[in-house]
Amino acid sequence: MTEHPTSYERPQPGADPAEARGALLRTPQPPPQPQAAPLPLGATALPAQARAGETPSGPGTSTSKEHSVNGPEHAQPTSAEPDPHRPRPTPEGIPPQPGAEQERVAGTSAQERRTGRGLPPGRPMPMRRDGDRLRFVGAATRRIARGIDLDEIVMGLCRATVPTFSDAILVYLRDPLPVGDERPVGPVVLRLRRTDRIPEERDTDGFPPLPAPEPEPADIGLSALTAELCEVRPGGALNEVLRGVRPVFADSPAARTALPELLGEGAEALVPGGQHAILAPLRGRRRVIGAALFLRRPERLAFETDDLLVAAQLATHTALGIDKAVLYGREAYIADELQRTMLPEHLPSATGVRLASRYLPAAETARVGGDWYDAIPLPGSRVALVVGDVMGHSMTSAAIMGQLRTTAQTLAGLDLPPQEVLHHLDEQAQRLGTDRMATCLYAVYDPVSHRITIANAGHPPPVLLHLGGHAEVLRVPPGAPIGVGGVDFEAVELDAPAGATLLLYTDGLVESRLRDVWTGIEQLREKLAATAQLTGPDHPPPLEALCDEVLDMLGPGDRDDDIALLAARFDGIAPSDVAYWFLEPEDAAPGRARRLARRALSRWGLEELTDSVELLVSEVVTNAVRYASRPVTLRLLRTDVLRCEVGDDVPQLPRLRQARATDEGGRGLYLVNRLARRWGATRLSTGKVVWFELNR
Repeated sequence: MTEHPTSYERPQPGADPAEARGALLRTPQPPPQPQAAPLPLGATALPAQARAGETPSGPGTSTSKEHSVNGPEHAQPTSAEPDPHRPRPTPEGIPPQPGAEQERVAGTSAQERRTGRGLPPGRPMPMRRDGDRLRFVGAATRRIARGIDLDEIVMGLCRATVPTFSDAILVYLRDPLPVGDERPVGPVVLRLRRTDRIPEERDTDGFPPLPAPEPEPADIGLSALTAELCEVRPGGALNEVLRGVRPVFADSPAARTALPELLGEGAEALVPGGQHAILAPLRGRRRVIGAALFLRRPERLAFETDDLLVAAQLATHTALGIDKAVLYGREAYIADELQRTMLPEHLPSATGVRLASRYLPAAETARVGGDWYDAIPLPGSRVALVVGDVMGHSMTSAAIMGQLRTTAQTLAGLDLPPQEVLHHLDEQAQRLGTDRMATCLYAVYDPVSHRITIANAGHPPPVLLHLGGHAEVLRVPPGAPIGVGGVDFEAVELDAPAGATLLLYTDGLVESRLRDVWTGIEQLREKLAATAQLTGPDHPPPLEALCDEVLDMLGPGDRDDDIALLAARFDGIAPSDVAYWFLEPEDAAPGRARRLARRALSRWGLEELTDSVELLVSEVVTNAVRYASRPVTLRLLRTDVLRCEVGDDVPQLPRLRQARATDEGGRGLYLVNRLARRWGATRLSTGKVVWFELNR
């Protein structure tokens, strides 16, 4: 009884037989070949992959008419009829090769099969079938798409193609890269962005890596053999290749002329002969943004025509990804700049108080928000502390926040009470729109009286950390959020002892999906108290370290909103460093002001400043007495500088001007401007204050 081999079908690599679309990825195959002759007993068939249009040949393969006709009669029928509209894979098998030839093929190493060296003709090579190319393109584009910025996308292209598709790659990009619809001016310049070559080990997403041969001189340092910058000349060969968009082989006439222009003098040593290199332009949405050069060693299998399609797919996905990455980078830059300009770049150096702040966006992909903080110096060495939160964390919220912050700064300059500031902010929010809601807390600290006045508009209450380590949540009227309209705001005045720390924050610090706001406030209070215990009862914790410790209380799931944090350490001004007098608006007031200032300086041991202080005090008091109808105030403050403040009931601010030779007055402020370290004038609700400072 003669035994006949049983025909079978093996799924083609790259197409899952269980998937409906798997058959669509298979390459159409030619009609079935005649069945091979029966195998001798004990012989085994070696699997092989025959390309479309090729007929396996070798010793023991019969091509007679008898076998061609009778072959199908001896084949066992399949269990299901094939789909006539869907090609079926050809059985992968060839008859055994007798003798030493069969033993030589069976002993071929995997390395030889991957590189193509040492294999007999007809054996499968890498990427020889369309299914292999589809699998590779799918894996490569997934790796490229994982990148979110420019470097990740370019690195994804390099790691996806080397060593699976090529032995080396060079990626050139325009410098600078155009953004969106911008039309760059000047010549087109390409810069070598990245090179890559076969390493010892590389992840290839499931594809067997090609082995790295021994290093050659042309392998070592691709960037050293190429020019870093290349100017694309209009009408040149490189310009024509890039305009053509389609990848070309390096041995094509256009590429042979364009490669020296791209690579420089080292092009001949780097690019192998024949079809071992592909030059692929990188075209984005509107223009060519670069080029990629795929290289294979001369001893490797050359690129095929179908590999041009693979290079085109890789270049297209990379270019579109780079375009999106550049746009994303521009948007992130705009968001960062917007947020940075909306928040104070540096906190002011206020008298009697030290400040520290923190700001954290809701996420890296949403870097702008409506949270803000501010510290505004006020007349009388006071400082206004502001923290607010506009609903949402978007560009619109940031824009509204900027307008409200500017309004708050303007109102603070008018020295309005905290409740009046919130009232005007509420009116401004209503003018911006009906749905413009925000919360805000406005506090004014007076270092002389050691008091703080606070008004609240729906914001979480502040926490006061005392010098001994006790932390308390201040009881302030909650109020309604800004933008509601028709609501009266209340202000409370509380003690602000020296050494205490006031913490203002937004709800993103204490509220999240994992906890409610009051639970978060209690955790914040406990965190402040625990941190204060580390430095002892007589030494408050450093402000910067305290802010970091507060942010450490946030867990992995607690970042649902922006976070703004403002910490103020109250140092105050001791009563012994303050001198305060009332002067009647009369002609003798300047002389009396000079005598009082001289006595205070003598008591403080600052006699070297006596002449300057007497001259400047006399000039400022003279201007105040000339127009005032009520008593004039004179105050000297000794801190790190000597500060003098003169107040009157006239709202008009003095203006520095250049006096003419015939003018009898107008030189007082000129002297103040020349001799004082700083000076200024601030309008109050009851008049104005003119002040100046001198270095001690």
